[in-house]
Amino acid sequence: MRFLLDEAEKIVCAVLFLGMTAIGFANVVVRYGTNYSLAATEELLTNGFLLLTVFGAAIAARRGEHLSVTLVHDLLPRALRKPLFVLAAALSVLLLALSAWFSWQTLTNQLSSGIRSYALGLPAWYYQAAVPFGFALILIRYLQHARDVLRGTGDGGSDA
Repeated sequence: MRFLLDEAEKIVCAVLFLGMTAIGFANVVVRYGTNYSLAATEELLTNGFLLLTVFGAAIAARRGEHLSVTLVHDLLPRALRKPLFVLAAALSVLLLALSAWFSWQTLTNQLSSGIRSYALGLPAWYYQAAVPFGFALILIRYLQHARDVLRGTGDGGSDA
């Protein structure tokens, strides 16, 4: 069970990528074999990329490999690096919490309005359902990384 909790986003990304590869391959085979296209694959792949990006960001956050600019951090004296890291972590947590909240609001709006997807006619919330949880997972993984850096067991760029 611990493995599933520690590696949840990697498992989700692997399954998504495998499914997206199969769908894209099927579309190519059908297109070249019959001169028709599976129009719904665009919808599935677009939403798959969204989910792959969100859950991939959780992997990067846990490893401390998320997008960051360390120029200011690297130019500061050592004594100011830790407070800057804490400020950046607090702002990141705020941004991720707001992203999770707003994506939850989008999900509830899609549920209440009954909006449907353009190609398959599925309820749009099917695609949106994992996004707030993905942002929450990024938040958790980022907090784990920040904890490790502050304890001195993680890589905080260069001397957090």
